[in-house]
Amino acid sequence: MKYTTLPSTNIKVSKICLGSMTWGNQNTEDEGHEQIDYALDQGVNFIDTAELYPVPANAERSGKTSTIIGTWLKKPGNREKVVVASKIAGGGDYTAHIRITGFSPSAIKEAIDLELARLQTDYIDLYQLHWPERDTNRFGIRDFKLDAKWNDNFNEVLHSLDTAIKAGKIRHIGISNENSWGTMRYLEEHKNHNLPKVITVQNAYSMLTRTFETDMAEVSLRENVGLLAYSPLAFGVLSGKYIKGNAGDNSRLTLFPRFARYSTKQSTEATKRYLKIAEDNNMSLAQMALAFVNQQPFITSNIIGATSLEQLEENIESINITLSQEVLEQIDAVHSAIPNPAT
Repeated sequence: MKYTTLPSTNIKVSKICLGSMTWGNQNTEDEGHEQIDYALDQGVNFIDTAELYPVPANAERSGKTSTIIGTWLKKPGNREKVVVASKIAGGGDYTAHIRITGFSPSAIKEAIDLELARLQTDYIDLYQLHWPERDTNRFGIRDFKLDAKWNDNFNEVLHSLDTAIKAGKIRHIGISNENSWGTMRYLEEHKNHNLPKVITVQNAYSMLTRTFETDMAEVSLRENVGLLAYSPLAFGVLSGKYIKGNAGDNSRLTLFPRFARYSTKQSTEATKRYLKIAEDNNMSLAQMALAFVNQQPFITSNIIGATSLEQLEENIESINITLSQEVLEQIDAVHSAIPNPAT
């Protein structure tokens, strides 16, 4: 395994982070625990969850993923083995069953307290805002429209998180599904008012979604805000199983076809071209796609998820693959021909 540190801290984390959002829906508690144990044996020490999980979100299952992690964490000696990241859900109809109060001080306090109870721990290492409270271009949305109803509350949010840090409930903070303006506003408040620094941003990043490179990469590298890349396999599309026709009955897009962000005509064509590059270079498409993410200079950790140990083994093994300059140039050629088909 390879390791980095969470920016501006001395917390060592594995370059591969174990994603968990299938646990409690596609995976059972026993399977979740089995995945954690296997990942730790391979050197992974970083787990990411959220109060929203598992997905798709609904009122009955909300928080179940963290509860599964909690029953593992409570076993003697386990808490000290891992770095745990979690998130408070943003606003919108999608999460109305969880909260309708956004990132108000009471909402942040409630969310942290409930998550600590589910995780059966006294502290969360990295606490993240799952997506912006304001309406903006998130989850692949194009064509920006100004949210005139939203009032700037970055300072208030950081004060609330600072209170939780001083109480010992969380150690550090991050954001997710955020853009460069929002990231810089958090950094501005941090610098001007001695408030906690946002140290990570968890955004989608893969060979099908490289928009992070347009402006967020510069923010990341110049301001030392590390990317925690999610969906590096684009909902499993970059495993090649869908275009090969061998996706299982428990695969995400088989169960939840509405998650079609990475299944456009352009994405499918790009995936076919990436598959040929992988096969020509004696790699699986999944490992090439993950190795591509692992090698980016702005990556702090690459969040991988799997519904089986076989998938998890293949995904973690990507850390041992270094893509040659020739392969990287071939990937860039596809990207130039079909840029960001999933936005």
